[in-house]
Amino acid sequence: MTTPGPAPAGEDLLRRLVPQVLGALVRRYGHFDAAEDAVQEALLAATRQWPEEGRPANPRGWLIRVASRRLTDRLRSDEARRRREETAAALTPRDEFVAPPPGEGRAPAEDDTLALLFLCCRAELPPAGRIALTLRAVGGLTTAEIARALLVPEATMAQRISRAKRRIKASGTPFGIGPDGTRGTDREAAEDRAARLADVLHVLYLIFNEGYTATSGRDLQRADLAAEAIRLTRAVHAQLPADGEVAGLLALMLLTDARRGARSTPDGDLIPLAEQDRTRWDRAAITEGVALVSDALTRAPLGPYQLRAAIAAVHDEAAGDADTDWAEILALYEVLVRLVPGPVERLGHAVAVAMVHGPRRALALLADLDADERLAGHHRLEAVRAHLLEMAGERAEARAAYVRAAGLTLSVPERRYLLFRAARLAG
Repeated sequence: MTTPGPAPAGEDLLRRLVPQVLGALVRRYGHFDAAEDAVQEALLAATRQWPEEGRPANPRGWLIRVASRRLTDRLRSDEARRRREETAAALTPRDEFVAPPPGEGRAPAEDDTLALLFLCCRAELPPAGRIALTLRAVGGLTTAEIARALLVPEATMAQRISRAKRRIKASGTPFGIGPDGTRGTDREAAEDRAARLADVLHVLYLIFNEGYTATSGRDLQRADLAAEAIRLTRAVHAQLPADGEVAGLLALMLLTDARRGARSTPDGDLIPLAEQDRTRWDRAAITEGVALVSDALTRAPLGPYQLRAAIAAVHDEAAGDADTDWAEILALYEVLVRLVPGPVERLGHAVAVAMVHGPRRALALLADLDADERLAGHHRLEAVRAHLLEMAGERAEARAAYVRAAGLTLSVPERRYLLFRAARLAG
């Protein structure tokens, strides 16, 4: 049954359905590569048929049915598909590859997006592989789109994705959440699930950060990449609404992304937080983010993403830079660095210390970070040092630090901004 009249396939709808359809096939057949190819064929069929015949009443079920047929046809071939059949046999799937029975292809009641995220974000995959595979399988992006988003050649990205798939295949990782591929309820399953969820959230956070502030290139931000991270995090939150850290990460993304429209000039120059026009901030996103983190903080165990979101909320709720409650931000950072004493968290803590207790006390904190190899060669440490030295009235030292920071960043807008700050201190 279809809706009357012609209907466009709907790119946004298809992109949202990709992980659900792929997840359903992987769960059923246990073959990632062949399932992904079949889903792509089903998507092409949808773009051809739906505009002429009308969109199905159940688009997800239609795509699963068509993709299942493509997959079973492919796995039956004797010659042209021999390699895929041999791979499928080696994987020893739970069920034989047989033609779907009458009614097969009906969309399962369960959405497999979350399980697919868990599969793509396995800890044994390198971070670059996790991000690429997540964007391909769950985000529905093409290899070319991912390559452009992450600023690598398409051939390199194709190899990266292929390696990630081979690792998943070689590991025999089952499709699911628990250690045996099922959603177990015992303590071991719960611990494994928590560790794998942490991997998922970390990958989504990395994707968002790259979209919000590109590490290299001429553009300050990649809105599409940040939006994709938010969409995927919403999918996780929809399935785990009671998890405080999932809610915290979604809130953090919304509260941070709300400032996107005020972060740069029409020419692409960076505008720091203190100088942004807050009337251009997305108030709907701020309201949603504040509500999410406020609810999580009252009912869930405290976690790093909730604390980061709470810090972002204090910034977003201030009417102006002078109204920012830095004492509250410092208190939140002190809890955060006890939970996660990482260099980025300690750097943020130093800035909060400067705003409450003065720059010289904060500069003393940077001495410990100088020895941290994780910040070696990173421009943010020198940029913060320059800012603190400028606050302390050390103009020459601040200028030199700004120049060092500019030399370390690969982002053109950040480099321009840092050199501009250095030029203001000249003479």
